[in-house]
Amino acid sequence: MAQTVRRSTNRDRRSGQERLKPLPMVTRRFAAWAVEVSLVVSSGLVPFAIGIYANQPTAQQVPFNPVLAVTEEVIVRTLALPPNNNHNFVAPLTNLFWGLTLAAPLVLSSWQLYLLAKTGSTLPKRWFGVRVVNFTGSPPGMLRVLLREGVGSWGLPLSIAYLLWRYSADFPNLGLLAGLSCLMVLGEGMSARFHRQRRCLHDRLAGTYVIDANRNLTRFPGRLSGQSQPVKQETSYRWHKTEEERKVTAIIVPAAAKRRRSLFWMRQYPSTLIMVALSITILSGTLVGTQVYIQNQANQRQKEQFNSEQFLVLMRELNPDSGATLAERQRAILALGTLNNPQALQWLVNLLGQETDHTLVEPIQQALASSGTQALPYLQRLNQSLSNELESLRYNGTLQEQELGTQRLQATQQAIAKILMIYSGKLHKADLSRTNLGQTSSSIPFTLVLDKIDLSGIQLSAANLNQASLRGSSLHSVGEDGHWDTSDDEIADLSDAQIKEANLTNANLSRVLMNRTNLIRSTLNNANLSGTNLSGANLSSTHLVGANLRDAVLTNASLTGADLGEAILTRANLYAARLGRVSALGTQLQFANLSESDWQGADLSKADLSRANLDNADFSATRLTGVNLGNTKMENVNLRNADLRQADLRGANLAGADLQGAIFSASKTQADSFIQTPPDASRSALVEGVDFSKARNLDTKQLAYICTQGGSHPRCP
Repeated sequence: MAQTVRRSTNRDRRSGQERLKPLPMVTRRFAAWAVEVSLVVSSGLVPFAIGIYANQPTAQQVPFNPVLAVTEEVIVRTLALPPNNNHNFVAPLTNLFWGLTLAAPLVLSSWQLYLLAKTGSTLPKRWFGVRVVNFTGSPPGMLRVLLREGVGSWGLPLSIAYLLWRYSADFPNLGLLAGLSCLMVLGEGMSARFHRQRRCLHDRLAGTYVIDANRNLTRFPGRLSGQSQPVKQETSYRWHKTEEERKVTAIIVPAAAKRRRSLFWMRQYPSTLIMVALSITILSGTLVGTQVYIQNQANQRQKEQFNSEQFLVLMRELNPDSGATLAERQRAILALGTLNNPQALQWLVNLLGQETDHTLVEPIQQALASSGTQALPYLQRLNQSLSNELESLRYNGTLQEQELGTQRLQATQQAIAKILMIYSGKLHKADLSRTNLGQTSSSIPFTLVLDKIDLSGIQLSAANLNQASLRGSSLHSVGEDGHWDTSDDEIADLSDAQIKEANLTNANLSRVLMNRTNLIRSTLNNANLSGTNLSGANLSSTHLVGANLRDAVLTNASLTGADLGEAILTRANLYAARLGRVSALGTQLQFANLSESDWQGADLSKADLSRANLDNADFSATRLTGVNLGNTKMENVNLRNADLRQADLRGANLAGADLQGAIFSASKTQADSFIQTPPDASRSALVEGVDFSKARNLDTKQLAYICTQGGSHPRCP
């Protein structure tokens, strides 16, 4: 009996030891790596999410942190993301937490690298009994750790993944980049499977070893000397050569001795050879570069001298006392436009601002147009000067002086328009900010016509483009990578511009900066305004029929009386926008932010507002017949006297909604009674399953309809 008990006790001890058997080394290494990465990623994601939550439209706004702006720009350009111009102002807490998003991962990563360099283990490695050492068994040191982690573990794999992604057919698909990055990082880690000591590529690169921190110390021959050094034993490593390997070495070494002796000097002084070769290369390159530079400078001086001589000859011919005929003066003016000479450009622009003879104005404009976009800065300054002068003449000058000033200003406008038309698609660096290109006089009309012109990348901030025609023109084009919506796209700037009564039908204004732009009574039918920043813009009485405003920013914008029929405003941000008396028949507003917006008297018949945010919005006296309000947020929304017939309210959150006088059905009900005639289903709102318990100002007729149509309210029988 005692023998039976003893056997049972031994069996239990053995089974307990099997249960306490440590995890395999490979598993522990991977688990420690996963925890390290998770800690670093979480330290950035958590404050980033809090910053997004804190950045509410109602919060106080402060300028975006410059360090964060630069970091965002680097990330956007590196990952080829769409340019983001919406972070000019953010909430103070957002600046704080996004700063932590940048600082926390850097601090945590630096701390982990420091522990790894000084002790051989980070905290996760210590938890899993994993240690990194050099060939002497000591902690690896900072240099080896930076080489191991910065180059081997992450730098090299991610660089290869980035290059493969950047030059692949699916660029700029970020899903492909994420997949390639994971594949390369995991592949680098799995390289240990192909090494007899189970060393990954980053360990071989840095000269480090990963050992079991829980094993006893053993001794093995050192790499640099014949003395033994203590390291922790790892069963998967084989530090000593077998007898067969020693025999093979004995055979190979004599055969290779001569080759080693012949290369003895080169192997003994490799840095000297590298420095000599590098010095010769640098010296040769310097000599060649110097000769090329000297020759280019000589050619440039010769060209400038020739242009100067030609300029002097032409100026003598244009001298009033030269006796040149009108035809000769015209030829001389045209010849000035072919000279690559800043003096010639400045002289032509000054002449354009003073000349009153129409027979010479046209050649001057042609000469400036032939000189290219480099004439635009000179014309911009002249245009601004004449525009200011004309403004003062309207109060102090005579009618004749006003007409003369208008003619001179229009001459510059026409010259600029010709250059923009001729050099369509080559205006990426052109700056015409605060330039007056609009109609200046009803008696001497001028209309800027740039239909189907590529104006992408042009700077027109605070410019006057009133009554201009830009039908089918493009102000956004792809950059060098040939892909849309990436960081190198050429995007125009129209912020603070005056574009009243202009025609921009079918124009491509995607992602264009149009902050505070004045577009009163303009026509933008079927225009592409996706992702465009129109915050604070004035679009009152604007025609936007069929326009694409997906993801557009219209915070605090004014669209009073605008026509938004069949427009697409999916995911658009219309926070605090003014849309009174808007016509939005069939407009798509799914997932849009309409909180705090004003829609009084608007017509949104058959519009789609599913999953939109209507919190605190004003829809009083609004026509919402046939509108899809499924799963919308409608807390504290004002729906007084709104027409909700045929509207779909299923899944909507109506907590605090004011429904005084709102119409749900065209059926007649008996006052102060739940008894009513059956409503016409085809003309009634869908309220089945909708919770009206927290809605405000419901009358008996509305309650009767809600209760009979499947709605929920405490007063329902």
